[in-house]
Amino acid sequence: MRRITLIALTTLALTACTDAPTAERVLRQNGYTDIQITGYDAFMCGQSDTFSTGFTARSVGGQRVSGAVCSAAFKGATIRFK
Repeated sequence: MRRITLIALTTLALTACTDAPTAERVLRQNGYTDIQITGYDAFMCGQSDTFSTGFTARSVGGQRVSGAVCSAAFKGATIRFK
């Protein structure tokens, strides 16, 4: 039972740290297409960021890119690339 609780809490913690709607909006506003949200992306964002939403997309120039959209309440969003 304890193990199941730990797994459930870990899963919740990792999925709660993403903001897919904001990430998709920011990427579209910057000209990216074929956006795929990949979930939480650890170590891509700074300490002041609440959300780290991983993605792959096609850039304005047609290249495939991947990275994360970092964001927090009362703060803008930043696109970071791998």
